Amino acid sequence: MRRVVMMLALGAALLAGCKSSEPGKSASRDEFKKLAGAPAGLAGLYRQPSKLLGGGKDGFEKRIEKLRGHPVVVTAWASWCGPCRFEFPFFQRQAVKRGKQVAFLGVNSQDNQDDANKFLDDYPLPFPSYEDPDGEVAHLFKVVGLPATAYYDRRGELAYLHQGAYASEAKLGEDIERYAR
Repeated sequence: MRRVVMMLALGAALLAGCKSSEPGKSASRDEFKKLAGAPAGLAGLYRQPSKLLGGGKDGFEKRIEKLRGHPVVVTAWASWCGPCRFEFPFFQRQAVKRGKQVAFLGVNSQDNQDDANKFLDDYPLPFPSYEDPDGEVAHLFKVVGLPATAYYDRRGELAYLHQGAYASEAKLGEDIERYAR
């Protein structure tokens, strides 16, 4: 019982933190057109906006391998996650801003497809997300809760994992500069 109370208190604190700073409006799908002309390895991602991809752990690992030569930012999210909803506009805008140099991917973890698709209708991404109903993909980069952001270097090696929501787009941008090289 004590553990449940502690988890509820932690969740309330995270959600309260989300209300303290507004993320701003979501990027429009029209803004995603700015990614036209991305290098071939990245262009394939941006031809799959807001798409939920199957393939699980193997598909995700193959995609990371295929993206070698480019740093990769992976956001692990779920439709039921309030902090994910808060930080999604940050990922939308950063992907539009940096998507010609950095690969962006999503992992929709421990969610159901209908809810995830509705969420992506409301908060579209210029890149695809891998379906991860059992958390196997997120386990690859040691996620312990959502949201989480994994940074892979140009060799396809995990460079850093940020647990929790970003408080601001500036903080996300700083981590992209630091770890997505």
